[in-house]
Amino acid sequence: MLGLAAGASAQGTYPDKPIRIVVPYPAGGFNDTLGRVVGAKLAEAWGQPAIVDNKPGAGTQIGTSFAAKAPADGYTVLVVQFPFAANPWLYRQLPYDTAKDFAPVVLAGRSPMLLVVNAKSRYQSTADVLAAAKARPGAINYGSSGSGSSNHLAMELFESMAGVEMTQVPYKGSTPLLTDLAGGQVEVAFDAFPHALPFIQSGKVRPLAIASADRSPLMPELPTLGQAGVPGYEVSSWHGFVVPAGTPAPIVEKLNTQINAILKQPEVRKVFAEQGVVPDGGTAAEFGAFIGQQMDMWKKVVSESGIPPQ
Repeated sequence: MLGLAAGASAQGTYPDKPIRIVVPYPAGGFNDTLGRVVGAKLAEAWGQPAIVDNKPGAGTQIGTSFAAKAPADGYTVLVVQFPFAANPWLYRQLPYDTAKDFAPVVLAGRSPMLLVVNAKSRYQSTADVLAAAKARPGAINYGSSGSGSSNHLAMELFESMAGVEMTQVPYKGSTPLLTDLAGGQVEVAFDAFPHALPFIQSGKVRPLAIASADRSPLMPELPTLGQAGVPGYEVSSWHGFVVPAGTPAPIVEKLNTQINAILKQPEVRKVFAEQGVVPDGGTAAEFGAFIGQQMDMWKKVVSESGIPPQ
């Protein structure tokens, strides 16, 4: 009874001071945008500042570790993305336990991966890439944002499901990767919608397919990977919010309810659409199940591809 009373009290007074939104990425990019847009809307709704704190570095480990050690009182919220589920299998020792040190709040949105080539590429379709890769195993070079990055693992899964073999050329981020793809230094790549979109709009990069179950309303003419010859292939760069484990359930529920409401606002959906992200939402439990599924999937991909942990 005392525990229930404490939870009700916490919900009734929360928030009564500023909320820190930790973004484990540099300023700029969608994760930063997400933190700032949601933070501004939380401040507007609750009358308390929501301060974005960028803590990039070590493959998101610095910011994530900071949030894991924060008090479980709802005043520290962490923006999470793909590495949150993949890092446990890419690093021998993390300074936190992904499964035990956090409580899910909400899945904010997803941006499906795009299979892209140089605008002048001889590959006109996914079928062309697959045919060339099967004819010359290992001869096609693909770009990634580095070993273990989302676009690297997306390609490893693609190779496994399609039964082909290509050669990775790692870069230090999406911008140099896409710049070289536009220049013809690499032949093909996967990248998230927000990263690839400016290069597509400039006419330097051409998408072949989208890695989602359904076609995107942003590019309705683009086939899915399933339609293009790799049935069941789906990979998205996803974005959400978690809090330190032990945060009272009423506070998690209050955050979940408010952020769900924010995700439905037209001006917020417009910001998402401009960066190629589809708003999501749902319950904290649903997000927890989604994270678990992502962890299981990438554990299998990392294990089968033989990527050595760092």
